[in-house]
Amino acid sequence: MFATASEDTTIKLWSVPDDWEPIDEKGHAKKGTNLSESLVDLVGHRKKVTLVKFHPTANNVLLSAATDNSVKVWDIEKSEVMTSFDDLGDLTYDIVWDTTGDNFAVSNKDKLIRLMDGRTSTVTSTLEKPHMGLKSMKCLYLGTTGKFLTVGASLTNSREMKIWDLKNLSEPLSTETIDNSSGALLPTFDADANILYLSGKGDGIIRPYEFEDSKLFKLNDGYRSHVPCKGMCMIPKRGNDIMHNETARLMKLTNNQGVQPLQFTVPRKSDAFQDDIFPDSASSEPAHTADEWLGGSSKGPVKMSLNPLNKGATGPKKAFKLRTVAQVSAELEKANKRVTYLEEKLKAAGIEC
Repeated sequence: MFATASEDTTIKLWSVPDDWEPIDEKGHAKKGTNLSESLVDLVGHRKKVTLVKFHPTANNVLLSAATDNSVKVWDIEKSEVMTSFDDLGDLTYDIVWDTTGDNFAVSNKDKLIRLMDGRTSTVTSTLEKPHMGLKSMKCLYLGTTGKFLTVGASLTNSREMKIWDLKNLSEPLSTETIDNSSGALLPTFDADANILYLSGKGDGIIRPYEFEDSKLFKLNDGYRSHVPCKGMCMIPKRGNDIMHNETARLMKLTNNQGVQPLQFTVPRKSDAFQDDIFPDSASSEPAHTADEWLGGSSKGPVKMSLNPLNKGATGPKKAFKLRTVAQVSAELEKANKRVTYLEEKLKAAGIEC
């Protein structure tokens, strides 16, 4: 299931068909399949929706931001708003959940980053002017370390990143200047390995940093390409090629060359599973329902083993699957035909219904 944000003020949830495969039997890429009917339409924003983020631990909870200067938390199953904050000062640059989904952060064009309670959408603390420049500000919770990362620009328009202590936001713990390029920085964080991958709009460079003791240490020169980046995200680690020591796979959106997968691997001589670089990672199983989370349940992600021998064991699965109106209608029609058939059999046997 995936979500799309639209200029028509709606958010739509879609399902990838169970029998769809991206490649054919020869290993060639297949033509895409058009999806015409969404599973759920979420209606509530008054202007264009710009950002959506799924909750990291609760089932079917979604965070959204729009140009009506609001952020909303949605219950997808009920197709309704759980909470909303409607007093943002300007355009929203970024929204991000923390590891447990108890809180989220919103960076805004008014040079404020608001840290908010996830269940009530109320502001708990703010970062005022963490970056003085005019570039877009992005932010990240650095796993369970209690630290917070922001990226933006200085007064001299140099791109920079800062690390903050969530218990004391008065001063940054560290500040690092990157360069003088014009594009906005795009941070992606691997919480399992404490590795930050820093890219930027219009850049062809991805810089890897290791986060340790409240500081970032550059690992190497990173990845370099002549193809500029338009957007970047990281796939869940359970989708990596574990036995070839692929520690991260970034999906790079380009202007005219589609989406390019970029693999980051650790060279090892052994063909065995490397448990020192692949600890248990977040699975696709929710830790609690939307109602449980809203009622105060606080849990980290359900972990799974990345060792292929363990087959990603996580425990019992919770069965829930959204279906389209057409699917439900077809099932209802089939059930009605079955009822009619059984009624006729009973009537033929002289049994009154």
